[in-house]
Amino acid sequence: ERGARVTLPVVEAKERPLTFREWTPDATLVPGVWNIPVPVDGEVLEPTVVISPLVGFDRALYRLGYGGGFFDRTLQELFRRDMRPRVIGVGHSRTAIPTIYPQPHDIPMTDVITERGVWESNKPR
Repeated sequence: ERGARVTLPVVEAKERPLTFREWTPDATLVPGVWNIPVPVDGEVLEPTVVISPLVGFDRALYRLGYGGGFFDRTLQELFRRDMRPRVIGVGHSRTAIPTIYPQPHDIPMTDVITERGVWESNKPR
C-alpha cells in the first residue's frame, strides 16, 4: 500500500554476505540453509532497513549474533559500498550487557527493539 518492498535474507554461500530476495504473499518458498524458507525466484534487492536477530547487545548498540557471521559480513559489505541501511536488532531486554567489546569490523545497530521498548542510537549513519 505504501510502496515498500519486503525481502528475506538468503544464504548463497558460507563466508559470503547475505543476499536479499523480494518476498510477496504469493512467493514460492523453498527450504534454504538450515531449512529456513527463502524465496525461490524473488528479485535481489539492496535493503534500506535490515532487521537482525540478537543473542545480545550492548549500550552502544553493538550486537552479538548466532556465530555464523552472516549479518556482520553483510553489513560490512553494504557499508563498503557506501550503503547505510537502518539496522534494527530484535531481542530480549535481558540480553543487554555493558559491552560486547566491539572489534574494528563491528557495525553498531541503529535501534534495538525488545519487549520493554526501543533503544535508539544517537550516532549518525
